[in-house]
Formats: sequence, C-alpha cells, structure tokens
Amino acid sequence: MHTRITRILASATSVLAVLLGLAFVGTGVTHLLDDGAVCVQTGFWANASLADKVSAGEGVQESSSVTRLCQDGPSAGQRAADLGSELPWLLFGSLALLLFSRVLKAVMRDGPFTHGVANRLTVLGWSVALGTPLAALVAGWSTSWLVGSMSPNIGSGPALDGPLVLVIPGLAAVIIGKFMGDGVRMREDLEGTI
Repeated sequence: MHTRITRILASATSVLAVLLGLAFVGTGVTHLLDDGAVCVQTGFWANASLADKVSAGEGVQESSSVTRLCQDGPSAGQRAADLGSELPWLLFGSLALLLFSRVLKAVMRDGPFTHGVANRLTVLGWSVALGTPLAALVAGWSTSWLVGSMSPNIGSGPALDGPLVLVIPGLAAVIIGKFMGDGVRMREDLEGTI
C-alpha cells in the first residue's frame, strides 16, 4: 500500500522522532554543562494573597497563581531533578514517533491487514499507554522534589505532570491491533478452508 499520504507520514514521523531524540540529547548535555541557576515553578501558593495591590478596581480580589523558585549554585541532585522534569517527555515522544513510523513502514511494505502491522500497532499502543503515566510520574516527581529541595516546608512526593489523556489512544491502538490480528487470522482460516 504505497499511498502518498502514508509515505509522507512515515517520513515525517521518522524525521520528528530523530529531532526529538536530538532534542533529548541536546537538552541533557546543555543542562549538564550549564553552571547557572536552576529554576522551577510551583502552584503551591496558588491562593496566597498579594502583598501589594496590582489592580485599581474596587472589589477586586487578588491572589498569586504560580511561584517561580530559582537556586544559584544548585546541587547535583537539583540539576538531575531539573533534567528529570524535561527529559522524560522528549524521550517518550521520540520513542512513540519511532514506533508509529515503523507501523507506517510496515503498512507500506506489507499492506494494512497483516500480522506485522497488527503486532507493531499493539506494541505502539502498549508503549503509549504505559509510557504516558511513567513519563508523567518521573517529570512530576522530579519537579516536586526540586520544589521541595528549594522550599522544605512544601515537601515532595509522587506527582503526575503531563497529558495523561494519551493513555486513551494508547489503549485504543492496543484494541485495534488485537482486532486486526484476529481479522488476519480469520482471513487466513477462511483462505485455508476454501
């Protein structure tokens, strides 16, 4: 099945996977070589009132929404936590796009309804369904630990940070892959009996 859109998507996803992989490596290297401050944002004080009034309107209530904390001369752990809040999503995106590219290349090579495509779609689905909460947990916990290291009264603990809704298309891909695999087996059984 050599349609133009399939070839374009396969090429585009391969290029995007490589670009995200390079962004993963580049971000890691630049953060490790950087000796500047490490900053993180927290919504812990989201409803704290402001010391100075910002608005001039009467009856307007003001509160802060996000607090930015920066640490000059961060420790190795703080630098690692700073990386842990960014790198998981870059790695996840790169791997997901690479797996999707492999699905599209299998479709171009063998056609859409084959065991290879069904298996690759199932692998892609499980990777997205399990990788999403894992990346969210690593990113969230890293951010939580970094905030806790700068402001000990907040504390740190497990947290999820990212779009967990990606679990749904991941599970959908698993189900569709299983349906496709069953359909291929049924077609092969029918071809064997005729």
